Amino acid sequence: MMKKRNRTRPAQSLQERLTRFTQNARAAANNLPVGAERHALLQKARDGEAAAAMERLLSSPNPQGPK
Repeated sequence: MMKKRNRTRPAQSLQERLTRFTQNARAAANNLPVGAERHALLQKARDGEAAAAMERLLSSPNPQGPK
């Protein structure tokens, strides 16, 4: 018997979820002393910002290619 796939949609848009993720990662990093764990959280925040920028670019009505 096959298991049914969960087909619910997220309550928030991808942009909102990426923004919240980035804010949470930065807030958590600010509470840590300088070190590897803080560096990893800041890198995740930068990755989230890059993903949000890509999502904005790809979802724009007139996407432009690289120059």
